[in-house]
Order: sequence, then C-alpha cells, then structure tokens
Amino acid sequence: MTADHIPHTFQVDLRGLVDLLSHHLYSSPRVYLRELLQNAVDAITARRAEEPDSPTRVRLHVEAGGLRVTDTGIGLTEADVHNLLATIGRSSKRDGLESARAGFLGQFGIGLLACFVVAEEIRVVSRSARDAAAPPVEWTARDDGSYTVRTLPGDAHPEPGTTVHLTARPGAAEWFAEEQVRTLAREFGALLPYDVRVGKDPVTDRPAVWERRYPNPAARRVALARHCHQQFGFTPLDSIDLEVPVAGVRGVAYVLPAAVSPAQRAGHRVHLKGMLLTERAEELLPDWAFFVRCVIDTDSLRPTASRESLYADETLAAVRDALGARIKDWFTGLAAGEPERLAQFLAVHHLGVKSLARHDRDVLTTMLPWLPFETTDGQLSLEEFARRHPVVHFTRTVDEYRQVAAIAAAQGIGVVNGGYTYDAELVELLPSVRPGTDVTELDADTVAAHLDPVDPAEELALSGFLAAARSKLDPLGCDVVLRTFHPVSVPALHLDDRAARQERARAEEEAQADDLWAGILGSLRGSAPRARLVLNHHNPLVRRIARIDDPELAGTAAEALYGQALLMAPRPLRPADSALLNRAFLDLLRWATHSDGQEESR
Repeated sequence: MTADHIPHTFQVDLRGLVDLLSHHLYSSPRVYLRELLQNAVDAITARRAEEPDSPTRVRLHVEAGGLRVTDTGIGLTEADVHNLLATIGRSSKRDGLESARAGFLGQFGIGLLACFVVAEEIRVVSRSARDAAAPPVEWTARDDGSYTVRTLPGDAHPEPGTTVHLTARPGAAEWFAEEQVRTLAREFGALLPYDVRVGKDPVTDRPAVWERRYPNPAARRVALARHCHQQFGFTPLDSIDLEVPVAGVRGVAYVLPAAVSPAQRAGHRVHLKGMLLTERAEELLPDWAFFVRCVIDTDSLRPTASRESLYADETLAAVRDALGARIKDWFTGLAAGEPERLAQFLAVHHLGVKSLARHDRDVLTTMLPWLPFETTDGQLSLEEFARRHPVVHFTRTVDEYRQVAAIAAAQGIGVVNGGYTYDAELVELLPSVRPGTDVTELDADTVAAHLDPVDPAEELALSGFLAAARSKLDPLGCDVVLRTFHPVSVPALHLDDRAARQERARAEEEAQADDLWAGILGSLRGSAPRARLVLNHHNPLVRRIARIDDPELAGTAAEALYGQALLMAPRPLRPADSALLNRAFLDLLRWATHSDGQEESR
C-alpha cells in the first residue's frame, strides 16, 4: 500500500464538539439530566430483557460540586467501556448490547457528551450483569478530550449497574443545585416506567393522569383540569382522550378556554417511552386544530438527534391524521348527544371548526346546524338562514356587508356576512350539502333592484336638482339615482361594488401616469358599472333638499349627502372624497351664516 493510500483516523476536538452540542444541537444545558436519565433507563431496559426480575432503580444524589447517578442496569465490562464510552457516536443500542431495541430511548450515541456542557469531568463506575466474573471498571474523562480506564476491586461496585459522577465546571453550579435537579428530573422523567428518585423523593408519577382509575367521570375531569393547569397554565374548556394503539400513542388534548389566532403555533408536550422529548411539538396535530394543547406518550415517533423535536416522516404524518380524526370525532359526538357542550365550545372555537369544514364534507354536514354566522337576521346557522330565505346572498368583505345590511334587511333581502375568515368559502359550499339552495354574491345591482322606483312625474319635477347633483358627483365617478326604500331614517345609500372600485382605481392611475403607462392602462378600461348614490325619496331631508332652487346650493347639498353616505359605509376615504367632505361642510356653514366674500375680506 502506498503512502498516499494509508488510511487515517479522524481526530476529534472534544472542546469543539462540546461547544457544538451546547450552542447548536441542544437548546439548553438542562438536557444533561435528561441524557443521564435516558442512559440509566436504557441500561435497565437492556438488563430486564435478559433478567425480567432484575431491579429497576435509578437514584440521583446531589454532592458537593456535582451529581451522582446510579442505576441497576446492564452495566459495562472494560471492553464495553473502550468500545462504547470512548468512541464518539457509537451507541449500545446499535451494537452488541442491544437486546430489545424497541424499548430504548436513545439511538445516537452522543448523550453522555451532553454532560460536558455542565461538567468538566465525568467518572463512570460500572459492573456488568452479563459477566459475573468481570470486575468493576472505571472510566474517567475530562473536557479536554483525555480519558483513563482502570479496573477496580469487586467491592468498589458490588452490584451490577452503573454509577456516573459529574464534577461541575466553573460557572455551572446552578445546574447541580438540589432543587434544580429535582425539578428537572420530575419534568423529564415523571412518566418513566422505573423507580426514579432524587435522594428519597420520588420522581415518577405513574400511571399517567389520563390512564388512572377514578371513582366517577367528575373526579376524572377535575384531575385532568388540574393536570392541564400544571402543564399549560390554563383550565381547559374540555378534554379529549387521544389514543392511536397501532402507533403506540396515548394521551389527552385540552381545549383552550379562550379563542386564539389560527396563525399561533401550538406547543404540545411529547413523551417518548415516558421521557419528555419536547414541550414545543408543532407538527403533532393538523393546522386546523389550533384550539387544543396536547400531552402524549409515544413508543413509535422518532426523535431528532437533539431529542428535542420530532422527526418529520410518514409515521408522524399518520399519527397527525389519526389524532385529528379523534378530535373531529369528539365534536361530532357532541353534536349528536351533547348540544349544550357543543354550543359552549363553538362560542369560543367556531373558527377552528370552520377551517376543518372547508375540506371535510362530513364535518360541514354535521356542523351546519350549529356553526354561527353573522346575517341580516342576526347570528344564525346557515341551515336556519337557508330555511328562511329562498336565496342566500353573501358579501365577501365586512365593509360590503355593513354598507348594505340595514337596507337589505329592510327590503327583505337575506345577506350573510362572508367577510370573516372562512365564511365566504363555507357559504359557497352550502349547495353541496344542502341541494337546491340558491347562493349568490350580493352586488350593487341586486340591492338596487329591490329599491322601489319613484313616480315618474315626481322624478321629472326634481330633474333640476338631480342634474345639479350629477354634475357635482360625476368627477368622482358616481351616478345619482332617486328611489324609495326603508328605513326612512337613511337619506342616502352609496352602492359601490368591487368592479366599480377597480375601474375607478384604474382611471385614477391612468390620469397620473405618463403617456406610455396611460396607454397601457387605457387599454385595460372595462365596462364596469359606476358607483351610485341612491337618494331616499321617503326621507324628509332629501325631499326638502330636492326643492332647493339654487343650483349651486343644491349641488353642495348633494355633496354633503354623498359624504354622509360614504361615512355610513365603513370604507377608507380617498383624498378626493375627504376634500369633498371638507368643501361641502364649509360651503354649508357659509350658506347657513349668509357669509359672503366681502365680509371675509374685512
């Protein structure tokens, strides 16, 4: 073999590796305790695979300047120590010590290195349960990358198992305070299957709260509510049992007591074989289920290398779908048997159900009698509203709805406000689950068609006023028409659909553009209808204004009516509209005070 082809071994800078772990792989030094618990639990699991009656104890003892962790697991021989502890990245779960891999927590072989984030020295004393003749062995490693191995007398570790001693690095003493160790141990290990204690204080709290027996359903609800408050800080509106036996997933979902934004990412608590994996799992549930927070324990979901999140694979996708189906079954069950609880839930979280109903026809059919919508008849379900109105009109924006709601209701037009999230989509889906329902988007022509025309003779008598009004408003892209409608208290209605607004915006851009761009915009000119100011001939003020003989004053009054109608329609005013309002107001003040230009110049 030539010199160019002699194989070389990678050299590892342990200090650099520890820095990588602490700043890039693990989110916090606190994970060192999780890794110690993981190694201890895996060692016990390996031993029980061979000795089912072997003890299952993990003990943590805070010592001066460090921590001692002892387990009754499989233990190590001197060969195991050289092969496993001194080889970075090698895991007993992938090598010869593996007997029941499915029961192991760790898979990556770097967990013990996490301890160097808080420790300057790690000393491991272990005795193998496999080889009764093998003496205890000691492995001592420092954060500079050096280690020593030596055999010890038999009484140094009389029973099979392993003891890990950590010596705190400068500045890391807080992580070895007894209360801190106890808190971290309970947080990470509360659901572990073995007897784990910090000193004499138990860490594990099994069975899980959702798996315990209770004297009655009320007691169970109280216990789950207490658990939710401990884990998430709120008292749930309700709780949902989660179980996917084929994936080894069990747990509970807690329904939030207050509405949250769909964009808010939910953080769920996930335990892997009893060990807390993450408090911030975001991909566990479908996006529409943003109204719940979950705590689950799983045997099958894969952790990432940092063991602080879930690996996105087909198993996670299948579990997500299954958990989503369980939540869907819960509220459809409420619809079938507990309408009061369903109404309480929908009063807070109808947005989440609407999000799901867009894509799930069964949910839409089931929830149709329950989901609330804002309509001209008040808060109603689409089912009830469709029974009242042969044609279901809807608007796509809240502004459009508010502009015409009062007028439409007075004329007997049924309108649903589709401006809220998901509402327009659901209204358009109504015929698919309620055949024969006529759904149409409300436009200005529909509203105008329901307004009664004025007697031709009366309209002819007011032609002078109408001409003055049209002359004033024409530059603003608005026509003026005279109708009679209710309520009488509304003097004028501004009807303006999206097509008209788009055409007006195009015209304004064309007026301000250079010749080339104006030509392009001009080629896009459409035949969209113009906005309309509909004057109510039933209104006494309109009738008095219409009898004004002075064309200038009549035009100013028409501008004032136009401005008032714009203010009634909750839509941002254009600069031209604001200028008109200001001008009309000042002109009416001058007229009311009989002011003239000579008096102002004095």
